[in-house]
This record gives sequence, structure tokens and C-alpha cells, in this order.
Amino acid sequence: MRRRRRNPVDSRIRLLLALLVVAFAALLGRAAWLQGVRAESLARMAEQQHRQTVAIPASRGTIYDRTGVQLAIGEQATTVYANPRIVRAPRRVAYEAGRILGVDVPDLYARLRDPDLGFVYVKRKAGPAQAALLEKKGLDGLGFYPEERRWYPQHRIGAHVIGYAGLDNEGLSGVELRLDRLLRGRAGSETVVRDPFGRAIDFLGEESEREGRSVVLTLDHTIQANAESVLRETVDRFQAQSATAIVLEPKSGDVLAMAVAPGFDANRFGATPSDVARNRTVTDVYEPGSTFKLITVAGALSERLVTPQTSFVLPYSIQVADRVIHDAESRGTETMTVARILSHSSNVGAITLAQKLGKERLSRWISRFGFGRHTGIGFPGEAQGFVLKPEEWSGSTIGNVPIGQGIAVTPVQMAAAYGAVANGGVWVQPHLVERIEGSPRVEPKRRRVIKPFVAAQLNAMLQNVVSAGTGTSAAVPGYRVAGKTGTAEKPSPRGGYGTGKYVASFIGMVPASDPQLVILVVVDEPSVTYWGGVVAAPAFAQIARFALQYLELPPDAAAPR
Repeated sequence: MRRRRRNPVDSRIRLLLALLVVAFAALLGRAAWLQGVRAESLARMAEQQHRQTVAIPASRGTIYDRTGVQLAIGEQATTVYANPRIVRAPRRVAYEAGRILGVDVPDLYARLRDPDLGFVYVKRKAGPAQAALLEKKGLDGLGFYPEERRWYPQHRIGAHVIGYAGLDNEGLSGVELRLDRLLRGRAGSETVVRDPFGRAIDFLGEESEREGRSVVLTLDHTIQANAESVLRETVDRFQAQSATAIVLEPKSGDVLAMAVAPGFDANRFGATPSDVARNRTVTDVYEPGSTFKLITVAGALSERLVTPQTSFVLPYSIQVADRVIHDAESRGTETMTVARILSHSSNVGAITLAQKLGKERLSRWISRFGFGRHTGIGFPGEAQGFVLKPEEWSGSTIGNVPIGQGIAVTPVQMAAAYGAVANGGVWVQPHLVERIEGSPRVEPKRRRVIKPFVAAQLNAMLQNVVSAGTGTSAAVPGYRVAGKTGTAEKPSPRGGYGTGKYVASFIGMVPASDPQLVILVVVDEPSVTYWGGVVAAPAFAQIARFALQYLELPPDAAAPR
């Protein structure tokens, strides 16, 4: 009996069937595992892939000047983004975005073709009209959401004070940084369900945003603009490195202007060198020179060591330890009153008064006027200056500090110190913020520095500086002006002086009969000439004349006959 031969085709079919059964069993087991064991986690993953929580940025608060002029505002913008994984025509998307939004086409095209990217910005904060044109093209993979961009409508005016808010509406400098938390508000959120093409098909809920609070500054944009213009002219005329100016209300502490030259457009902050963008009136220090003699004289008067009429026989030069210090202009031995020492800015006279005071008392008066510590103006990066403690003085320190050398101050410290004299002896904390939306006005700190009669004596002596002393170029027709010139040689980084570089300054108060304004001008490294009475005093007069007329402050000087 013959055995049937096995058909090889049947064997292959049975093997294939067996493999199919195994594969089907594996698939069935995998499905059962996914549905049973992984069901919950996969459901969450699927939901997350289709559900998206989108942040809703809050509008940033507006910054106003004291007259209601907008200095910083929020403008509507549209951010355009793409998901490269669902962009069907990357070349066309890149081309249209480049044509309408002005983006770099090759760069965008390369990013749209990258399969590892699930999100790319096409353009942050594009113009709404341009973004709407692109959206009408109906290109797959593109998304659009509203944002706000910061805009500074006054451009250069007050840029150093206002500062800048960056691409994410976060304050980066100036008032924008100092008050960022209040200006920024709180972002909201919105949960959206999207289809595989990224289109919204359902909204699951939202949390409302809280708008940022607006801020009113003490600045007056008109006075600020004029001060900036005067500084630009002064820097150009005297070929200086830079210049600063402050216009302060001594009774209230309000800063009406805080100007720096060279300036910049706040809308171009990102392209501005940091050296140009910083607010030198607060962050930089300088040796004040003869404007600091006011502190020495105030201390001697307050300690009742002298009166304005007390006279001294003063040689042209004086020996202090290992140094010989002389007056700026050659002269013989003269008899000078305290009033004349100040009006003619005698170095020898100021040192003589300081020696009568002694280092301990002089140090106390320096501190009392606020030097060596922050004013509390509320501006980022405020410097506290440099003041030696009495125990750190050398034998020659009593010869340089009384005349404003060997000590470093900020312009705002100097303005506040003269503000105390203008305000009858009461120092008022300078400030830039008038009020914040939804908050009560914070009153500035006040403290008495000198007695009213001493302030009156200093005021009268400072008027002599302008009428017959070193500050005649600071005179304003129709107004009595009290002020002081300053010319200080800049120290060398290696120590000592002899650099040939100077800081010229003038600080004064008007109308002197009842001071309403204190104005300071500091010019760094003028090249044509460097005397404070020639460089800074005329700039003071220009700023003062404009501000007095603009504020309609009545004249207090008799018209010349």
C-alpha cells in the first residue's frame, strides 16, 4: 500500500495561517492591554493632544505725565505661529509670510521643514492688518493670537526715565522695570479643544485676565522736552561727552524734568548702547566741585561759628598736610567775608571754614544733607555716592572734601540738597511717581536739615553768586536767581588728578524770593572750555526761563531802569 505524499503548498498555507493566528492573538492581547491597563493614561494623552490652554496676556498699564500726556501705551498686535508637523506647503507659507510680514523667508522655510519642531514663531507682535491678510490665505498649520506691544508715543522725550518693556511686555529698565508688577497686571487663560489641523472646535473654560494699573509721573513732558533740547545744544556747542539736568519742585519733591544727553528713542531701546540708555541723573556719580561749598558754609553757619559778615584774611594758597591748594584765579592776600567766599568761590576760604568745623562736624553735615546714601527716588540702579567716614580721612581730606573733591554724589542728591535750602531748610524726598491707579498718593519723606534763618542766609549769599560772582551767566531777566557754579577736575582711574578732564555744573533756585524750582545742569568733559559759569550756567538760564514762563510764575525782580 502506497503512502500519500504531502502537498508542500498545503504546508505553506497552514504555516501562514498559524502565523496569522499568532499575530491576531498578539494584536488582540495588545488591544486588551491598551483598553484595560493603559486606557486611562492614553485617554489623558489624547485629550492633552487636542486640548490646549492658551495664556491671555493682560494689557499693560499706561504711563502718563502730570498733564495727562501718554508716555507709554499698549498697542494691539497679532502673533503668528506655525506647527511644522501639519504645515502642508512650507515653501508657500514661508513665501507668503515673507511677502506680507517681512520675515526672513529662507530661515522660516528651514524651520517649517524641521519635523522635530511642533511650534515655531512666524512673527511676534505683527501688525493686526498684516496678520489678517495672511490669515485670509487659509494656509494649513498657521495660528494667530492677539497680543499687545509697548509703544512710546513721545519717542525720545523722557526715554531715560520711562525705560522700556520688552517683547514679552516685561519691564526691563526705568519706571517700566521699577513698577513692572503693577503695570503688567495678571495674565488670564483659555482652554481650547482643537482638531488634528489645529483649528479650535470647542472652548472648555477661561480665567479672566487682570489689567495692569496705570501710572501718572511727576514729569511734565513740555519742560522735559525743553531741557533735553537745551542739553543737546550744550553738548554740541562745548563738544562734551554728556550732560544731565534736573528740574525739581523743592516744596513737593516732584521731579518735573530729568534729562540726559545724548538721548535715544525709547521705541529703539534694543538697538541703543547701554552707555547711552542709562539714566545718569540717578545712576552716575561725579565730583561736584564748588557747588558742594554750600554744605561747608551751611555747616559753619548752623554751628554758629560764623555769620555771613564774618571776615577772614585769606592768602592765595593754603597748605593742607602735604598739599598746597589755591584759588582758581590768581590774586593777592585779601580780606573776604563768608558771603564773598561763597559768591567768589574761594577754595582757600571754604577750607578755612572747614578747618573751623573739623572733620567730625563736617561729616555730620554732609550726611545730614543726604550724601552717601540713596535718596529713595524709586528708580532702578540708584547710586548712593561715595563719602569717606571720618576715620578714613587722611591729613589732606579736610582740604579737598569742603571744595567738592574727593567725594562723589549723584545729580539727584545734589538737587535735593539745594532743594532743602530752597524749601526753608526742609529736605523733601525727590520722586517721579505722582500716583498709581487704585492706590492713595504716597507722601514723600521730609526732614529738617537746617534752620529757616540759615536757609535764608544761604539763599541771599547764593543770589550774590549770580548778581556779582561766578554765576552771572545764570541770570534770568525779571527774576531773582540764587545758585552756585561748579568746576571739578575728574580724578584719574589710577589715582590723583591731572587728567585735564572736567565736570562743569550749575545749580540754582528761582524765583529766589520764594523758590518754586531748583534746576541743576551737569556737563561732563566739555572740550571748548570747562568753567561751570561759562558752560553750565547759560544752560540753566535757558531751562529756567522757559519753565518760569510755561508755569506762569510771576517775576520777582524789579525791571532795570
